[in-house]
Amino acid sequence: MPQPMFTTTGDMLVAVDFTPRPSRPPGPYRRLFARPGALAFTVGNLLARLPMGMFGVSAIVMIVAARDSYALAGAVSATGLAATALVAPWTARLVDRYGQARVAVPATLLAALGSLALVLCVRSGAPAWTLFLAYAATATTPNIGGMARARWAHLLGDDDQALHTANSFEQAADELCFMLGPVLAVLLCTALFPEAGTVAGVALLVTGMLLFTAQRSTEPPVSRTPARAEAPLRAPGVPPLLVVCLAMGVVFGSMEVATIAFADAQGHPSAAGVVLGLQAAGSCVAGLLYGAWRPSGPAGRRYPWCVAAMTALMTLPLLAAALTGSLLALAAALLLAGMATAPTMVTGLTLLQERTPEGRLNEGMTLAVTGLLGGIAGGSALGGWTAEHASATAGFGVPAAAAAVALMVTLGRVLLERRTS
Repeated sequence: MPQPMFTTTGDMLVAVDFTPRPSRPPGPYRRLFARPGALAFTVGNLLARLPMGMFGVSAIVMIVAARDSYALAGAVSATGLAATALVAPWTARLVDRYGQARVAVPATLLAALGSLALVLCVRSGAPAWTLFLAYAATATTPNIGGMARARWAHLLGDDDQALHTANSFEQAADELCFMLGPVLAVLLCTALFPEAGTVAGVALLVTGMLLFTAQRSTEPPVSRTPARAEAPLRAPGVPPLLVVCLAMGVVFGSMEVATIAFADAQGHPSAAGVVLGLQAAGSCVAGLLYGAWRPSGPAGRRYPWCVAAMTALMTLPLLAAALTGSLLALAAALLLAGMATAPTMVTGLTLLQERTPEGRLNEGMTLAVTGLLGGIAGGSALGGWTAEHASATAGFGVPAAAAAVALMVTLGRVLLERRTS
């Protein structure tokens, strides 16, 4: 045991205690990434995920620059989105059945070839139908976020607190990548050449996926009987969660279009990206804080409160636009509204993980992403129609209504479960 030492200060004898003080316990994120292999697969995961926010914007900028047609660019982008919604669950099912490395690498290479084919078709002046075909091939891109969440579930086992932190981190990573991806894409396409965003996205996607799948020690084992497991869509409690994902997609898609229309109506169209970035930033920060918080009780008990908070906060952009007409007030409202989306997504995906049958986790996570993508596409169309035929301010009524639908579905599920229990 260390003994105090004595030193003199003037005419006084002072005791100096060298007893070591207890070190501060590591935070939840430090403990999370201290697990063997966690940091390594996360680096690859983030590299491969960043292009998910780049490809859509890059394709639009590239096609408009070459063909001078927003209609063609939008149609090609919508085709890729629809193809992804159809192909992604099938790809995820193969990942569950044969393993991440065996399926994700060839699927990623096929998607990369589709993106490069799109570049060649645009550059060479190929017929318009080739653009649709090439971009549809990118639908084989694996759901990297779902595979990362599956690794965390395998790595953390029954540690609910650590899994909560991991899911919160993954949601924050989603927000960060979809916030930085479009900015990076536009920067590359305008500063270098129109195809630079797509080419850089392909390089990041392939490199990140190879790094991610190379970490075999953290890869979930393949279930021996995945084909016999119940399909996620038929699992009890899963369909309502997917409906909420669809409604949240409508929130995201309509909010983006309404914000762009409002900024344009205020005479500041270039500010729309910054304003939307604040929404994503609010969600990212809230996701990290939510992950550091130690929740009490099961996720099913927290979920209705999360959806209710999101529904309440989604009225703020509508109120800010209608009552003030100020873009600055709208930016503040979107920052606050964004803080409710990450906790809702984290808790919902935690519930989905709990209720997805064993051996079908990647498929279950991908169905959630498919619901989000479908909602984003529908929300963009509905929000755009409302902004054009009513007003830009009225467009903010669409995300508020979609959030209310999500709340009604959630409360209906809670009431049904209470009656059957």
